[in-house]
Amino acid sequence: MEQVSLGVPRQILESLPEDSSAGADMESAVEGIKARINETIQEMEDTESAVGVVVDAMERIEERLDRHDEFVPELRAWGQSPIYAIAWRNLYADLIEQLYQHEWLADELDRERNYRTVDDGIRFGTWSALTFLVILDTDLSGRQITTVV
Repeated sequence: MEQVSLGVPRQILESLPEDSSAGADMESAVEGIKARINETIQEMEDTESAVGVVVDAMERIEERLDRHDEFVPELRAWGQSPIYAIAWRNLYADLIEQLYQHEWLADELDRERNYRTVDDGIRFGTWSALTFLVILDTDLSGRQITTVV
């Protein structure tokens, strides 16, 4: 199995304050993620199992991305700089992109992620018959208008 290579993009490191140790923390985190993925891939017997490992890692990375994304408006609301949350969020998004850039993974990642979506019970197309939108509004005279779409 080929190994994956991951790194911290220069533009993310340049977005951090100069007196910060976050760049070193990011590099250490990425090395850890890369090492865990590569160690586990080497233990797999076939590409399908290896892709499953990478998708598991991607799901954990997406959870972290979402968590840091949620911090941004909260930090702004408290008058704090969200630069670190933005940098970590961008790093995690870039790591997912870097995984898709590996030729042996690209098509298989989509296939495995689609399989997991369907396997979880989500069936595309069945929601359209059940989904509707209720719009509550008032007209100029103050009467309530209800529209179901």
